[in-house]
Amino acid sequence: MDPVIIVGAGPVGLALSLALAAQDVPCVVLDETAGKEEPRPARTVVLRADMAALVERLGCATLRDEGVRWVGWRSMRRRQQMRHVPLDLGLAGAEGGADMPAAPLHIPQHALARGLRDAAVREELVTLVTDARVDTVEQDAHGVGAHTRGPDGTWWRGSHLVGCDGARSTVRKLLGVRFPGRTAVERYAVAALRTELPWAGEALLHRQPPWRGVGDEIAARPLPDGVWRIDWLLPPRGELVTPDALVTRIRDTLAGWCEGTTPPYDLIDTGVHTVHHRLARRWRVDRIFLAGDAAHLLGAVGTQGLDEGLRDVENLAWKLAHAWHHRDASPTLLDSYQSERRAAVAGLLRAADQALPLLRGGGGLRTYLSGGGRGHDALLADGHLGRGPLGALPAYPHSPLAPEPSEGRIPVSTPDGAPVEDVRVTAPDGTTVRLRDRLGQGRQLVLLVAPGTGVWDRRHWVSAGVMPRLAEAVDALPAPAELLVTEAYPGAPAHAVLLVRPDGHLAAAFAGVRPEELHAAADAVRGGDPAAGEPAEDGDGDGEATADVPVDASVDAS
Repeated sequence: MDPVIIVGAGPVGLALSLALAAQDVPCVVLDETAGKEEPRPARTVVLRADMAALVERLGCATLRDEGVRWVGWRSMRRRQQMRHVPLDLGLAGAEGGADMPAAPLHIPQHALARGLRDAAVREELVTLVTDARVDTVEQDAHGVGAHTRGPDGTWWRGSHLVGCDGARSTVRKLLGVRFPGRTAVERYAVAALRTELPWAGEALLHRQPPWRGVGDEIAARPLPDGVWRIDWLLPPRGELVTPDALVTRIRDTLAGWCEGTTPPYDLIDTGVHTVHHRLARRWRVDRIFLAGDAAHLLGAVGTQGLDEGLRDVENLAWKLAHAWHHRDASPTLLDSYQSERRAAVAGLLRAADQALPLLRGGGGLRTYLSGGGRGHDALLADGHLGRGPLGALPAYPHSPLAPEPSEGRIPVSTPDGAPVEDVRVTAPDGTTVRLRDRLGQGRQLVLLVAPGTGVWDRRHWVSAGVMPRLAEAVDALPAPAELLVTEAYPGAPAHAVLLVRPDGHLAAAFAGVRPEELHAAADAVRGGDPAAGEPAEDGDGDGEATADVPVDASVDAS
């Protein structure tokens, strides 16, 4: 069968190629560049703990050496500290608790892309093609064709195509998909510098600093080797950032944080970062998909664009792999990528648009946030830390893949459709790992809550109680599944059975072993039984998401 064609070799495109290869799907990555990452220390990305764990599972070796996890988060307003949050460094991929969130990972984007590219080069199922700019895409009932320009123009044939080619996506334009939204929602002057600040290893957000000329908001985020990225929020319009003006900002800011004296510093890189908010009208057109910046742009008030692009990868990869391996897969499965991910990103954009007037001096959410500035600081902090309306992890409760209610369903602490907790689990072969370590292999996970299995000899519990009946039920499921056991899961009683999607979202929880209900839920997760003779790829994927982002319809980038 033809490989999947991926257009674009940024972090999202490379991550998708590796995620598909991990599920035995060959890929061709068409890279319009020469394949070398330009070092830009001031261009960095923040990954939530679960997305950092995803990148590590894909074989990216740069996270530990060139990225850093924050040990804490501080919020200041004027001269007062408003909030100090210690961060959990203990478990990569764990979501942390209400009082101690999991530490995000901060890394230069070129280092992340280089690590993913190195992993893709090592992967036999991934073919990287450089200097390959796509100028034509065509599709029919059996596959997709992509033409790359050059002296010897080449046609590439694939089963599907995913446009991961950024904000100016050629694929999106060739499809005629509109990209409405807002331009220059926020602007920042950015500097990467090596110095010593009073908050070693902690990120800082300082609003309304009491020094003239530095702006209304400053963020400082640590990187390895004593390097910091510092962002100054610029006025909505105007203000040309000259080198002299930026140096003045740096000196005044460092002096303000260091008791009036500017400490020694080494300026490594500078830039201006402009945040746009846009959302593609369609993310699937038959066999062609959009992901990452080609599908959405966000980044104001703590939202993270690349983090959301990697969530696109996690959502799409297992669905595309299933369709690639099973020609009779349900069209609902591939359609669900747009309905789930577009609604999730639209929710973040809507929350940011509602918060901006309040946080930047207007009305907005004033009626919803008591406590004045303290409530505003909490809203911003939660956005940066992956909590609250600006940063909460995506859930898909209204997904077309959601199982129907049944008699044996029970609630647990994780809502249906939300990411599961990263508990420690044991496989029937005796392997003990974190739950997230079992993701990314295209299998559904069936998790039995069985207190005491951690201290019992495996020879006893693997063939005792409900295990034999549950193992038989798992073997009979309509899609590949892995049976796991855990000592406890938040909010779940003993002998509860949880069905987890291949991307780590909870499909359903049951009170005990219920083979028929478990089978029906597993079938729903794979999209249900397809119509006879109808291949998954023939769906038109034109269903709109259940939520949209408020945008100015007159602003469009097609």
